[in-house]
Amino acid sequence: MKILMMGTGPFAVPTFEALVQSEHEVCGLITRPPAGSHRGKRKDINPMRESAEKLGLPIYDPQSVNDAEFAETLAAFNAELFVVCDYGQILSREVLSLAKLGGINLHGSLLPKYRGAAPINWAIFNGDKETGNSVILMTPRLDGGPIIKTVTLPIEKSDTAITIEEKLSLAGVEAVLESIAMLESWDGEAEIGKKQLKAEVTKAPRLKKNDGDVDWNRTAEQIFNQVRAFQPWPATYSNLIRGEQAATRLIFSEVDFLKADIDSTESNGSVVFVDKTRLIVQAAGSQLDLLKVQPAGKKAMPIADFLRGNPVKKGDRFESEFNSVDPG
Repeated sequence: MKILMMGTGPFAVPTFEALVQSEHEVCGLITRPPAGSHRGKRKDINPMRESAEKLGLPIYDPQSVNDAEFAETLAAFNAELFVVCDYGQILSREVLSLAKLGGINLHGSLLPKYRGAAPINWAIFNGDKETGNSVILMTPRLDGGPIIKTVTLPIEKSDTAITIEEKLSLAGVEAVLESIAMLESWDGEAEIGKKQLKAEVTKAPRLKKNDGDVDWNRTAEQIFNQVRAFQPWPATYSNLIRGEQAATRLIFSEVDFLKADIDSTESNGSVVFVDKTRLIVQAAGSQLDLLKVQPAGKKAMPIADFLRGNPVKKGDRFESEFNSVDPG
């Protein structure tokens, strides 16, 4: 089958490279245009572009794949199928009609749960015990088409958004190849796949910087899930207040949760236990054990190293900056 790939981020790379190595013909890559730079830092990191360059495939990066002037370029590929993954743009009905079989999309969730830009992050944030991939036949509605193939994956306590993304990106390869095999015998008109029920839809909105702010009125286990969910960005953070000193902003790199192991009448966010190697903070009906933190401008360090240069006493407290995390 003649395939045109559309993708930008790292999640799409294993599927892209597997398709190139398969019996199918991958005729090119459509990707996002470079974002430019800001204060000397590159913002146009594009793993899919790098992969396509190594493979010697043609690359196109329109500002909008739906621009009428780009339609002629798309049509010239004469692709039978668009394979879309981690691209960042929604394809119009007109664009989908330019491939004989339309398009399929590899999405990192068990649809219809977690439609949107950050499905892996919100699944971990919400404490889900499993996640997975869905391959859908594309429609102009975001992540709304019939589901052709699903793959499930457990979320372990040790997993973060980084590890789950890697696992799902690898698991997506077989799901896409199997979906393409199904489409090879499809007439393009008969019903295919499983319809998504509107009542089961949940959202996974794009992450914002203030999503990382800790709300100390949540349980320690919920904060633990937040730390895992928002790696590497926006990270999970809070301000440490020690007497009259200026607030110290700490990113929580690694934490664990305790279920009210320490009797305390302290308010949520207060330090309830501290010694040379441990710092435990009150949350809702439970306590958060800070294992590794990152002060502003420094590298992440074990809590013992932080405490060695930053004395903390019982009764000191953490305060949130925004308290506006919203899973949609």
